[in-house]
Amino acid sequence: ANSDSSIGDRIAEAMEKVGKEGVITVEDGKSLNDELDIVEGMQFDRGYLSPYFINNPDKQSVILENPFILLFVKKISNIRDLLPVLEQVAKAGRPLLIIAEDIEG
Repeated sequence: ANSDSSIGDRIAEAMEKVGKEGVITVEDGKSLNDELDIVEGMQFDRGYLSPYFINNPDKQSVILENPFILLFVKKISNIRDLLPVLEQVAKAGRPLLIIAEDIEG
């Protein structure tokens, strides 16, 4: 904390709040005050696969209402393996969010 006890205290507080499995991110701020924001949930290294998925151009984001969520532990390399799931999702008429290590092909 560069001999600044307030920074060290803030980092210690963050570590205590997020625990061993948590992630701490330090960012440059726009003010002179130090802030600590706790965000629940998951964080991903990458976002959507293609900018064509954007359906909220103002925020450059993808908004899905009541989606099915498919968590795939490995790389998706053969779409045929997913066809039964994709067919069921299409029948239900709901969006599908796929979270995978990578997609090729």
